[in-house]
Amino acid sequence: MSFLKSICIYIRILIDKTIDFIFSLYWEGKKQVIPDLEKRHAFLAESATSLARKIKNKELKSETLVQAMIERMKQVNPLLNAIVADMYETALEEAREIDRQIAQGLSEELANKPFLGVPFTTKESQGLKGMPTTMGLWCRRNERASEDSEAVIRLRKAGAIALATTNLPELLIWQETRNPVYGQTNNPHHTGRSPGGSSGAEAALSATYATAISLCSDIGGSTRMPAFFCGLFGHHPTAGTTNTKGSFYRTGEEDSMYCLGFISKHVEDLGPLTKIVAGDKADLLKLDRNVDCKDIKFYYIESSNDCHVSPIQPEIKDAMNRVIKKLQEDFGTTAEPYHHTGFDSMYSLWAHSMSAEPGDFTTMLVNGKDRVNGFKELGKKMLGLSKYCLFTIMRVLEMQVLPAPNKEWAEKTISSMKEDLFSKLGGSGVLLLPSSPTAAPYHYSPVLRPYNFSYWGHVNTLKCPATQVPLGRNSDGLPIGIQVLAAPYNDALCLSVAKYLEKEFGGAIMACDIKK
Repeated sequence: MSFLKSICIYIRILIDKTIDFIFSLYWEGKKQVIPDLEKRHAFLAESATSLARKIKNKELKSETLVQAMIERMKQVNPLLNAIVADMYETALEEAREIDRQIAQGLSEELANKPFLGVPFTTKESQGLKGMPTTMGLWCRRNERASEDSEAVIRLRKAGAIALATTNLPELLIWQETRNPVYGQTNNPHHTGRSPGGSSGAEAALSATYATAISLCSDIGGSTRMPAFFCGLFGHHPTAGTTNTKGSFYRTGEEDSMYCLGFISKHVEDLGPLTKIVAGDKADLLKLDRNVDCKDIKFYYIESSNDCHVSPIQPEIKDAMNRVIKKLQEDFGTTAEPYHHTGFDSMYSLWAHSMSAEPGDFTTMLVNGKDRVNGFKELGKKMLGLSKYCLFTIMRVLEMQVLPAPNKEWAEKTISSMKEDLFSKLGGSGVLLLPSSPTAAPYHYSPVLRPYNFSYWGHVNTLKCPATQVPLGRNSDGLPIGIQVLAAPYNDALCLSVAKYLEKEFGGAIMACDIKK
């Protein structure tokens, strides 16, 4: 069996290399270079926390910040196709009003707004009154939000200014950011590659200094995948702690894997931003907990045995090994290997968990008016008549044709895995987990490797916190990294380890430089 397994792995590696080679023949010739950031706008590289502090101290005007960000967006968006609707004029008016109030004297009310005068962007699936909410669906191309989502309300109360909404895949489910309404978003590190999904546009803007705060959501890696592909930090909080009302059809009352999170260039922003969208549940996450990394127990998984997923590429394994070696050198600790059979069925367990999520995917695709037939849409696609992307049709066919995972087996496995893993981690342990078998793939190639998101999706199945951490580039110049996972409500552990790794491994991998 071991011999046959080795043969299968080598065959899969050969297939993956062949796929990459074939797609490279087209996409390598499409690569475009992102322009460097002007020196006069170098402050766009700072954290949102730092920018807010400067605005309060009258070292930087909110209007100056918003105007600089608008200019940067206009500069990079033609290459990225990340922004789908903007609020530039409204944002400038809000910024001027904030500057006026600060000039009259910083009141206690303003001082207590943690992100005063700092602009934010969010996926188009997040309710922003008057702005489009197509969810990437052609049948919703004229839909507009009637009110702000709860997360947007809370960010506004924290002083942040809404600046633009960004692209997404149809119904937020895919490893690329593409839809029939707005088209395709590109990875800023290589415009012929995917920035990830469904928050790929947010990550693309952040990696080019074009947004300070990126509000995201995550049900299968939608925050962490784009963070990985674009070289950034991304935090997925403990499930059930962020208010999702007004985001992607949610009322905020659902028992769900779906939760809000943020992508950032700086770890220091992730905790304060998570507190805002967690609201009265923020205390559950223990984000103010003082954590010393030398007191943390480390476990790691080098790779999964899930046959749905490609083998982990050597350079990504090397990144994990560099972290383990550094922990040994700095803290004298030995990271212990971990395994549970649940990690050998990551995709199947996520698929089962998705079946318990609210809403019928095939009905949501037609805005609740009917139900999509996968075979019919595939036929229309072959004739160029379908209004859905191929990956969406594949998802429908999977749900309508393939047998669902055995419910009893899935629930028993998930329960066993949670009990075993979380009892080991407790309140002082983290699991270092691969992010993906590969760095950012070429556009359209994920159709041939649809399950490679499973390392991210498995975190959603576990409903626990995880932080995506960049760890440099591979030999192709693409960002790589790992996830840091903790038991539920131990988000502070993830962020503390991420902060340590940020310092030791150089932090975010930006897609361009700042002009000298």
